[in-house]
Amino acid sequence: METIILYVDDAVYAREHLAKLAPGVPVALDDESASTVPGTLGVDARAAFEPRHWIVVACAPRMTQRISKWVSHSARENWRGKWFAKMQAQLVPLLEAVGDQVTPMLAGGSLTEMTQHLRQIHGKATVVDARRPKIGVDLEPVAPGQKPPAAPGWALPGAVVGMGALLVIAGELSD
Repeated sequence: METIILYVDDAVYAREHLAKLAPGVPVALDDESASTVPGTLGVDARAAFEPRHWIVVACAPRMTQRISKWVSHSARENWRGKWFAKMQAQLVPLLEAVGDQVTPMLAGGSLTEMTQHLRQIHGKATVVDARRPKIGVDLEPVAPGQKPPAAPGWALPGAVVGMGALLVIAGELSD
């Protein structure tokens, strides 16, 4: 059985990423969308493949340090638990629908250490980083030597954009 460690922080982005990566995984649970979404084989066609063991590691969004002044530690952990349950409800049934085994986990600590620990437990495993890239934020790598996903689009500093806008306005006023 193939073991895949899947790091996610957004269920919608992860479903889109999985549709490209693992064609047997449906994007939605209803039969109509599973057969019409490009890149998916549908639930019945997937039965010919070897089942997979997905270890879904949910990376909850970080809260700012300033929030600790207003929210207790137990309230933050309660919020992380609710976020994790919502992520499981959106992603785990899609993976189980094709007959794969799913083990959901909530990330805590360093992701590279967590990957090493999971590889020690489960043996050789493929690591998939399906976290949504964010502009201006460098995501922590999930495995030693692995590059995190690149930030999408334009990543220009605000000063450069401001100067460009100022030059455009000055050019319009001089005409």
